[in-house]
Amino acid sequence: MQIEGVLVRVCYNGRGDPGIEAEVTVGGKVGRALSPSGASRGANEAVPFAKDNPEMTLERFGSFKRDLIGYDAADTQGFSKLLRSIDTTKNYSNIGGSMAYALSVAAAEAEAAARGVPLCRAIDPASSTLPYPIGNVIGGGKHASERSPSLQEIMVSPVGAVTVKEAITLNLEVHKRVGRKLSKTLSYPLGRGDEGGWAPGITDEEAIRVVSETAAEVQDERGKRIRVGVDVAADSLYDEKKGAYYYRATQKTLQRDGQISFIGELRDRFDLLYIEDPLHEDDFEGYAGLHASLSGTYIVGDDLYTTDPERLKRGLSHHSTNGVIVKVNQIGTLGEAQTFSQLARENSQLLAASHRSGDNEDGHLAHFAVGFGCALIKCGIVGGERMSKLNELLRISERLEGAKMYSWRAI
Repeated sequence: MQIEGVLVRVCYNGRGDPGIEAEVTVGGKVGRALSPSGASRGANEAVPFAKDNPEMTLERFGSFKRDLIGYDAADTQGFSKLLRSIDTTKNYSNIGGSMAYALSVAAAEAEAAARGVPLCRAIDPASSTLPYPIGNVIGGGKHASERSPSLQEIMVSPVGAVTVKEAITLNLEVHKRVGRKLSKTLSYPLGRGDEGGWAPGITDEEAIRVVSETAAEVQDERGKRIRVGVDVAADSLYDEKKGAYYYRATQKTLQRDGQISFIGELRDRFDLLYIEDPLHEDDFEGYAGLHASLSGTYIVGDDLYTTDPERLKRGLSHHSTNGVIVKVNQIGTLGEAQTFSQLARENSQLLAASHRSGDNEDGHLAHFAVGFGCALIKCGIVGGERMSKLNELLRISERLEGAKMYSWRAI
């Protein structure tokens, strides 16, 4: 089906930051998508705007709008290649990554609506795997204040749940209980970070401990396995000049070997299922050593890969990880993220579709997670722009007859 019309505008996300929203018309149906934004962006990500200016990004749209009209919206890969050919840069610095994201997702949504199928089935007609939500209970790093832990996210995932609804309610229970516990022990009002995680002034180890203990309590009461994971976001801790990682809560500085040892200690002490971005974004060899030493844990690359197939190939050659984050706006377009996800699946990498800290009310992430065949959907636990993804996942679970939760395999 051909694209009949395209509109773009500047809109705003849950953090009040600007993004590009596109409306694409196909077969009389309108698809709409608004780009999210991240606080801790990898150096290799697509840049959000041309010249870092949303208004200039809008102005540049006028020079290529006519190239989009009449294009087959069902050709997701071709549409992504068209946007690449218009931009001509590696990081979408000419038209802006936010524009590329919004156009590609809105076109796919419009085409899906015109055919009467959910977006996830437009991405993959055979999609039938429902991901487990993994969300931050305590947040720190760049997502919270300087008093919060250095680790960006301490998360839980109810891998023993048998339905999406049960999984969501288990995560909510852990989040609420941790909030009550912290409120009783802190001498100041308890706040939340960008993604809805509690942001207390405690150390990283204390944060993991309270989340782990609470997850164990809920697990015992409900009889459903709940696992804990962390997003280190090591780039935000790393000082390139010193070649070291700095932890503000404890004021300790770790060289590379010390960082690897510290992460290993946390895994052993708290039985972590999932460790994201434990090292600097270009340390493929360090990741490989950590991955080899921590069997039974997913070592997940986000800033390491930035949803870029070429960087993933490099990581695969080093055996750097056994898990990857996929963020459509990191690479720019839906088709490119689909290519990345397929390569990851073919090489037995655990897939986690992730939100951004500056996200919005769109529920597209749930469709990406199902359409890409992800094991996890990382979208927070509370907050309007977080719950919109989880509520959409509930709707998808009802609409896709025969769909089942991801089947965990031994690692």
